Amino acid sequence: MGATLAGFLAIIMWALLALFTDLSGRVPPFQLSAMAFSVATLVGLAAGVFTAKPSERKPVPIGVRLIGIAGLFGYHFFYFTALRNAPAVEASLIAYLWPLLIVVGSALMPGERLGPHHVLGTLLGLAGTVLLVTGGSGLAFESRYVFGYAMAALCALTWSSYSLLSRHFADVPTRAVTSYCAASAALSLVCHLALETTVWPVDAVQWLAVAGLGLMPVGAAFYVWDHGVKHGNIQVLGAASYAAPLLSTLVLIAAGTAEATLPVVGACLLITFGAVIAAKDMILGRRGRSIARVNQ
Repeated sequence: MGATLAGFLAIIMWALLALFTDLSGRVPPFQLSAMAFSVATLVGLAAGVFTAKPSERKPVPIGVRLIGIAGLFGYHFFYFTALRNAPAVEASLIAYLWPLLIVVGSALMPGERLGPHHVLGTLLGLAGTVLLVTGGSGLAFESRYVFGYAMAALCALTWSSYSLLSRHFADVPTRAVTSYCAASAALSLVCHLALETTVWPVDAVQWLAVAGLGLMPVGAAFYVWDHGVKHGNIQVLGAASYAAPLLSTLVLIAAGTAEATLPVVGACLLITFGAVIAAKDMILGRRGRSIARVNQ
């Protein structure tokens, strides 16, 4: 239960991604990624000084490190590439198929049981996300953007695969994420130097936004997500992940940069209802234990 809640915390932090990105000004994507992952690396190093146990100091297998780096950097590389080569709405929706892929893919993992309510809850979350992103105006997939769509699909496949594979290495301590962030920062810097023109933040607000990205949605969120998918209920986390774009929209509304509309309300209902259905076992299980304690 605690690990699943840690995964929920990652979803809440990802809801701040759009706001902090907007506040960071005109910093190019790969430069912003390099800066944020650098802060995330410092977060991991600082946490390791105070929390690392002697048993966790054994070397992390190189294969596990490569999976982690491919997950963190690969997701952002494919996402940024998709946005450069396809409309943002369609690319974002394809990329956000990763929660569905996590839920369905979990059925192939030892010791996991995929129930109809997991699938139903995830599909409701997907429907709510479609409504939220499109505003109810529909989609317009065009063949000329096929490369961008393919990059978005690889983005979804990369993050879902990383999350599922992480569960196979549950004995690898979360401190390993620090090295994933460091490598992602270096690779993002290489992409920035090759593809972008450097633009630095121009004031304190923009610098704080960059720091906020590295501390939370592109920082601590990856550490708690690692713990959540390794030790928590991965089906529930997959379905609940559709709450991230909804929470992100609500944060933007509260900040005055977006408006509350009927599609937002509809998406809220669909995503919330879907998450409750997907978490049915966890909710009823906790209630059952409470009743049992009362009757004893």
